[in-house]
Amino acid sequence: MTGLVIKSTGLWYDVLVDEQVHPARLRGKFKLEDKKITNPIAVGDEVEIEANEQVENEWVITEIKPRRNYIIRQSPRKKGHSHLLASNVDQGVLIVTLKMPRTSVGFIDRFLVTLEAFRIPGVIIFNKKDLYKTKEFTLFEELREQYEAIGYTVFLTSFLEDVSILKPVFEGKRSLISGHSGSGKSTLVNKLIPDANQEVQEVSTFANKGVHTTTFAELFQVDEHSSVIDSPGIKELGLAEIESDELSHYFPEMRKYLGQCKFHNCQHYEEPGCAVKAAVGNDIAERRFESYLGILFQDDNRA
Repeated sequence: MTGLVIKSTGLWYDVLVDEQVHPARLRGKFKLEDKKITNPIAVGDEVEIEANEQVENEWVITEIKPRRNYIIRQSPRKKGHSHLLASNVDQGVLIVTLKMPRTSVGFIDRFLVTLEAFRIPGVIIFNKKDLYKTKEFTLFEELREQYEAIGYTVFLTSFLEDVSILKPVFEGKRSLISGHSGSGKSTLVNKLIPDANQEVQEVSTFANKGVHTTTFAELFQVDEHSSVIDSPGIKELGLAEIESDELSHYFPEMRKYLGQCKFHNCQHYEEPGCAVKAAVGNDIAERRFESYLGILFQDDNRA
């Protein structure tokens, strides 16, 4: 039978087939096919399952269908390995908080780069506006202008209030919701789907950090044509499967300058005649260029 993976616990998967959920495990051979992936199956995958003849009400995943896209990051636990966040999604939705906890611009840009690698549309939702003061509102306006100028959809709201303005964002799409622990991912899921009953905890005022409440990725159906994938909170987002010489391709405002630099392999750092560097401060926001260099140096181990 063909089904959809709607929950992953690492060892077991919930597979939805004709509105029935089947607990399934992975046939051992898949674990050896790609040693660089910590989780060979992600929520959003379509798979083939068959009944385990030795164990009642247990199923075995025998095949993973080809993915149209996926969102991946470096594994935080296994060096040199990658971890799949979700597959076959229509958009990535990043929950950003400028207070309690604070989301850095670098984190936002890393998430957007992972989406751009598969041309997955990105939506940025700034949450907890009820905590904002003049400094945060000023920063939000600067970031909103910056991200909308390069094609991203940006919202400002508080999930403690009415979130009906956000419902059209999710209509007719399968959306991955991501962000730091404590940013409000599970609160948003509970608002969109009251039956989801996702656990929510307060952010620690001492450490100003969120507490992990979503342990495993899980897909929830909003309506017949819409679904969301709630993912565990991400502390750091290491990029995977992106080479340093192609990094600028995933910054839309830099992409339009491809082929205009003096050197065809220009990485937009110290090279003379760089069209990208010449555009910084005009077409390219300084914050975004700083994020680009931060990713280039950190992920390429050059600084």
